Amino acid sequence: MISSAGLSHSLDSDNLERDREEDLFVHRSHFPALGVDNRTYFNYGGQGVMCGAALDAINKNFRHIESLGSFSNAAGDWMVAEYNATKTAIAQEFQVSPTTITLTENTTVGCNIALWAVDWKQGDRLLLSDCEHPGIIAAAIQIQKRFGIEIDYFPLTNTRNASAEGKDSETVVELLVQHLQPQTRMVMLSHICWNTGQVLPLKAIAKACHDQNVLVAVDAAQSVGVLPLNLADIAADFYAFTTHKWWCAPLGLGALYIRPEIFEAIEPVFVGWRGLTNKLPIPQWRQDGAKFEVASSTYALYESMRIAIAHANSWGTQLQRYQRICQLSKKVWERLDALPHIDCIRQLPPESGLISFKVNQELIPSSSQSAIANKSHALIAKHLESEHQILIRALPNPDCLRASVHYLTSITDIERLISIFEAIN
Repeated sequence: MISSAGLSHSLDSDNLERDREEDLFVHRSHFPALGVDNRTYFNYGGQGVMCGAALDAINKNFRHIESLGSFSNAAGDWMVAEYNATKTAIAQEFQVSPTTITLTENTTVGCNIALWAVDWKQGDRLLLSDCEHPGIIAAAIQIQKRFGIEIDYFPLTNTRNASAEGKDSETVVELLVQHLQPQTRMVMLSHICWNTGQVLPLKAIAKACHDQNVLVAVDAAQSVGVLPLNLADIAADFYAFTTHKWWCAPLGLGALYIRPEIFEAIEPVFVGWRGLTNKLPIPQWRQDGAKFEVASSTYALYESMRIAIAHANSWGTQLQRYQRICQLSKKVWERLDALPHIDCIRQLPPESGLISFKVNQELIPSSSQSAIANKSHALIAKHLESEHQILIRALPNPDCLRASVHYLTSITDIERLISIFEAIN
């Protein structure tokens, strides 16, 4: 029997959730892509959706440059101001100095800078997890071919269903340390794994690696815009990310945080005027984030990025948005996990917005009339988009579907997604 106090608390919670959901729909109305009839979006891990103000700023700024006169002094001054304001906005989100930020085009460029900036010698070792994105593995292999280094892998996949209460984090750190060798120069891994949604204990990893003079480079494609971050406290050496996923900014904009203590020990990967001081005749490198930048960028996009960040912050702090992401992800995971023909990749409640799961075709009755029966995950994703306007991603490794749950995701979105898989019989 529920007491009157308990019932009152339950009703209050329901009212608060309903009010917050109504508030969300007002907030969502600023995103044109979320207003398309019957569209349900679960692809934030691939690309976010942009608010109208961010979209408008792109056209406005390209026209503004033309009105000032392309390559005029006035246009140049405007671009410098945009550049500085954007570094400041990013740095504020991470609680670091703008001088630690390198502006790039995407996560992959930032990861390449981290990998190639090291003065590799034959026999050095690079340690990766076995859950890294193919782009990272490809870059590592090229470094191996060029410099004769060795690539090691630690089995992060085996930790994805470790028990809760902190043992998951302890297991990850212990496994990583076990795979460090005297010749290991760098560890590169993801803060949030792109294929499982697992969040790694990055601060503990950085400390363990630094204790053995090993650099830590991070693929942060799935963590920026999801996790509250204090990069100075985490102390990773490189933290590379894009802004077009969870921050819902334009394609073609990313950044790299570099721990200031290592600036002098690493070299530019690309060479251009933005990385140079004005001292002549011998070129000298700047000792800040610009050291790893090259030349002209699409400055007209920078304000759009800042608007996207500010718009997200207008709904709630990064911590509040992360809490909502975890609450909604847990709802999705619990509902999917309860279905006999669905196998969730992780057997723990999600700690990020990524939920990966498999449709077990062997458990679907042969008499099933479902359009999902006997389809690969890639074909299921195509079917959901073409027939139901539900946008979700199929992954190759592991072979599964991945739903990306954002703070912008609504309860209605979740119900539409789950109803498709509940209807399989």
